[in-house]
Amino acid sequence: MSDELRDEYEFDYSKAKPNRFAKPLLPGGRVIYLDPEVAQRFTDSQEVNRLLKAIMEAMPASTSNSDVAS
Repeated sequence: MSDELRDEYEFDYSKAKPNRFAKPLLPGGRVIYLDPEVAQRFTDSQEVNRLLKAIMEAMPASTSNSDVAS
């Protein structure tokens, strides 16, 4: 067996198992990827959720996801 790294590896994801150390995703929850500079500012999901909820409270009630530009 060689200690050198290959250029590419093929994994059989059908044999993959859930990460037993990761917290389960709550029902209705989503995984969101933050840009590195944003992730440096927030240390945990509670901080991000607190800020987003404050922004949501400041938004007009009639605003929906379809009204927001991507």
